[in-house]
Amino acid sequence: MQDQRKGDRDSMTGLAIVDSTEASHLYTSDACFTHLREEQNFSLLQNVTRDSVRQYLQFRPDQSVIILHAKVAQKSYGNEKRFFCPPPCVYLTGQGWKLRQEQLKASGLGESSCRLFGYMGLDSSTDPRTDSFKLSFEEQTDKRMFACAKTLYISDTDKRKHFRLLLHLFHSGGQEIGTFNSRLIKVISKPSQKRQSMKNADLCISSGSKVSLFNRLRSQTVSTRYLAVEDGAFVASARQWTAFTVTLVEEMQGVHSEYTVCDSYICYGCVVQLVCTDSGVALPPMVIRKVNKQHACLDVDEPVSQLHKCAFQFRDSNHMYLCLSNEKIIQFQASPCPKESNKVLLNDGSCWTIIGTEVVEYTFSESLTGHPTTISPVPVINGLELNGGGHVAMLELHGENFSPHLKVWFGDMEAETMFRSSRSLLCVVPDVSILSGEWRWVRQPITVPLSLIRLDGLIFRSSYSFTYTPEHSAPSQVNGPWNLFSHQSIPLGDKRYEGIYSSICIRSSHLLCNRTDSIQYHKKEISFSFGFLLEIKLSE
Repeated sequence: MQDQRKGDRDSMTGLAIVDSTEASHLYTSDACFTHLREEQNFSLLQNVTRDSVRQYLQFRPDQSVIILHAKVAQKSYGNEKRFFCPPPCVYLTGQGWKLRQEQLKASGLGESSCRLFGYMGLDSSTDPRTDSFKLSFEEQTDKRMFACAKTLYISDTDKRKHFRLLLHLFHSGGQEIGTFNSRLIKVISKPSQKRQSMKNADLCISSGSKVSLFNRLRSQTVSTRYLAVEDGAFVASARQWTAFTVTLVEEMQGVHSEYTVCDSYICYGCVVQLVCTDSGVALPPMVIRKVNKQHACLDVDEPVSQLHKCAFQFRDSNHMYLCLSNEKIIQFQASPCPKESNKVLLNDGSCWTIIGTEVVEYTFSESLTGHPTTISPVPVINGLELNGGGHVAMLELHGENFSPHLKVWFGDMEAETMFRSSRSLLCVVPDVSILSGEWRWVRQPITVPLSLIRLDGLIFRSSYSFTYTPEHSAPSQVNGPWNLFSHQSIPLGDKRYEGIYSSICIRSSHLLCNRTDSIQYHKKEISFSFGFLLEIKLSE
C-alpha cells in the first residue's frame, strides 16, 4: 500500500526524485556547482542520519554570517566618493567557526593560515581582490567577529538602478569559505526634499521595518556617529551601528498608558518606538519630527523618507529630544522659536539622519561533513506553498540557489525531495506519526524546524518552521472495518495493523487557499490539524 501511494505521488508530480546515489552524477556541468570537488562522493557519506541530525538540533554547532547594510545608496559623481553610510558591516557568530579552525589545525595548517578575512564589493566587480574592500575581522567581547567596509561607493559610470553587495570569505591560507549576497540596494542621486507619495513607497519608511540613525556634525564624514547598543546601553558609536525596528504605535485609553503596534507608513508627528533588532533593548515611545535648518517642525505630517533629517521628541515631555553628547545619548531641551510658533530650535546633536536597513543572515553547520568544505552557493528559502491533502501533502519551497544535492528535513525527519529548478524544491510532508514515537493520540501541537541538508552533510538552517496541530475533537466511531483508538498506545510493528494514516486538515487561520486548492504561505510558520485513523484487519 505504501509503495502504491509512492507511485501515485511520482505520477502526480511528474518529477524525478533525486536519490543520494545518483545526485553526484547530476548537473555536474552547471556552473553554479563547480565549487564542489569532483572527487567528492556523496553516496559514501554515512553521517547524515536521524540520530546525527537530532544531535545537531540539540547542540546546534552553527556558523552564521550576518550582513547589515542600507537599503539605498547615493551615487558618486566625477571624482567624489560618497561612501555608503552607514557602512556595510559583517558579523560572524556561532561556535561552528571555532570548530572549523580546529579542524584546519588538525589537518596540519598553522594558526596564521586559519585566520578569517574577506572581501566585500559590488556585484559588478570582476575581481573581488582588487575592486573590493578587504575585511579584517576582530573578535568582540560577545565572542562575535566583526568587520566593516568603510570605503565602498558606487560611481556614476554604473548606470544600474539596483545592485547587491558580495561578501567573499577566505582563510589566510587561501581556503575559500564561500560567497554571500546582500539584498538589493536602490541607487539614488540625493535625498528627496519633496513630499513623498505612495508612488514612491520604496523610499518611504514603513512601520515594522529596520532603520539606522546617524548624526554628522557640519557634514564632516569623520564626525559621523551612529546610534548603537553596547552592553545593553544606548551609545553614539563612531565605528559600528545597530539596526533598529521602528514601529508606529498609538496610545490606548487605559490606566497604564499602554501602546499598541500599527501597520502603516511612518509619518512626521506620529509616535514611534525604536527596538534593537539584536538585543531587544528599546527606547521609550517618541514623536518623530521633521528637521529643517536645525529646527524641528511641529506641524508637518508627511511620510518619512530615506536619508531625511529628523528629530525624536520624548512623548509627553516639554520638548525634550533624543541627543548625543560625544559618545553618550542624552536628552536635549529644545527652545521655542521666537518668530515661528510651529518650530523649536535644536542643537547639532539632536538632528539625526534616518535610513532604511536590511539584515541578512546565513546560518549553516559543518558538524556532519567531517571536514571544512566550500559553503556556496547558499540556498535561501523565501516562501512556502502547500499542495494537496489527505494521504499526500506536498510542500513546495520557493527561493534561490537550490540544487539537486539538497534534501528537505522536517526536524530530524528527511522528506522525499524533488528538484524542480534553482528556485523551487518540492517535498512530501512526512507523516506526523514518525514524531510521536509510539502510536498514540497527540494533544499538543508539534513544531519542527525546516532545514536543507546537502548530500555531503552540510546543514543550511532556515528561519521557517512547520507545525502539526491536533484536532480538537475526534470522531467517536467509524463504520465498517475501521475503528478509532484514542488515548491508547499502539505498539509499532504489530502485524494486525496494516496501515496507519494521518488525516490532514488545513487550519484556515494560518493558511490561505487559492483557486487551485493550494495553500499559499504568508508567515514563517505553517500549521496542520491531524488525527490518527487506524485501519484494523485481524490476521486469520
